[in-house]
Amino acid sequence: MDITLSQILNLVGKLDDASNGNSARERFRSYLIKNVTKVNQFRDYIGECLRESGDQYNKALQDLVNQLGYYLGFEVTFGRYKGASGEVGNDGLWKSPTGYYIVIEVKTTDAYVIKTDTLLNYINNLVSDNVIPPKAPTLGLYVVGRPDAKLQQLENDIIHFGRQNQLRVISIDSLLSLVEMKSEYDVSHEDILAVIKPSAPTIDPVVELMRRLVVQEKAAGHPEISTTFERGTDQVPTEEVAYWMSPVVEMEGRTAEECIKELVGEEKVYAFGERTPGRQYIKPGDMMCFYAQLTGIVAHARVTSKPEERKHPKVRNPEKYKWVFKLSDVKLYLNKPVAIDSALRTNLDAFKDKDPNQAWSWFVFTTRKITKHDFELLTKSI
Repeated sequence: MDITLSQILNLVGKLDDASNGNSARERFRSYLIKNVTKVNQFRDYIGECLRESGDQYNKALQDLVNQLGYYLGFEVTFGRYKGASGEVGNDGLWKSPTGYYIVIEVKTTDAYVIKTDTLLNYINNLVSDNVIPPKAPTLGLYVVGRPDAKLQQLENDIIHFGRQNQLRVISIDSLLSLVEMKSEYDVSHEDILAVIKPSAPTIDPVVELMRRLVVQEKAAGHPEISTTFERGTDQVPTEEVAYWMSPVVEMEGRTAEECIKELVGEEKVYAFGERTPGRQYIKPGDMMCFYAQLTGIVAHARVTSKPEERKHPKVRNPEKYKWVFKLSDVKLYLNKPVAIDSALRTNLDAFKDKDPNQAWSWFVFTTRKITKHDFELLTKSI
């Protein structure tokens, strides 16, 4: 993409609920429908919304999430940005060709207490207004941009009040993964709907399982996007400095940034799982950068020990991440992340002979070895 979200928002003007055909809202939504047609574009724009602050970006995020519903095969009705007397305040309404309805509530963060009664009232009001047929199967879906410690409270509330069949939660990162699986790996709308329908309150673990399966299947036939190591030098230990990138996700109520700050920044350690690519080959002297999901590269450091099987008091889920190694020369830039946007991807060795505007989650899906050139670009070391 040659135009950023901020440039688009400057062109269309202040987003509000004015409904005339030439309003900023309608111009923005028309632009999304006509021009934002690939998953990587959504990732770039949504990443920008989550990195920036302000009402304009929150409203843009709401529209972007609703547009994702269209690519998942739903008929989408955009909601209002702000509640108004006599109007239902839901952020969006998705209707499946099967007759299933999903009422959307977008949250940039779940740092504030979310009252589940609010979304249930939206559903009831939409039924009362005959927007949703009285007997139509309906679900309320929270789409959360930056999950944090309050997410567990939301899940607990859903379970405590017995609302597992009425309300679900999904992170925007997992929602993007569903769109990518549908567009790139031939996952059907019915498959997507089966994932979203009630089972457990949070959809992310199921999406993660599906993503691993389809990415691994795709990689098996396309070595150039393999999430493991290529044959040859990648499998042979070397005395030369190697460069690595490792993705970090929200874990047990902590954002990816909080995990990186505590482990990398404060404890100066990091941990791999048993099957993490590169565990057997990473060595003292190597350099590693850290990718926070949907944000960008937010830190880098030097490896000072080989991974050893031991427990560390600050590593959550130590049974899974039990290979711990030490770091030094840590640089954190949590508030100034390096976004892996289209412009940057164009210059990365990893995207040589690839279209940087195609789906690119394979690049940040798991720990991978990268070139020195890419490491310097990703960490702004050049």
